[in-house]
Amino acid sequence: MDAKLPWHLRLAVRIHLLYCVWCRRYTTQLHFLRRAGKGLATEEGQVPAHKLSIEAKHQMLTRLREAIKPGPPARE
Repeated sequence: MDAKLPWHLRLAVRIHLLYCVWCRRYTTQLHFLRRAGKGLATEEGQVPAHKLSIEAKHQMLTRLREAIKPGPPARE
């Protein structure tokens, strides 16, 4: 996910994910965390989390809900 793998390693990972339900679940969780964390504020001078506005809290909740939309069922 962090770097492009050579073609043979990408193929090996995809083949592994075809039969390993645990790694598929872990991959799904990682994708969720990446989507949920994407766009979070990183600049200095921002409001601390415990003092977020209602609009900011609503936006975070919306992004989390979008990130966990169910996809196709996993094959086991």
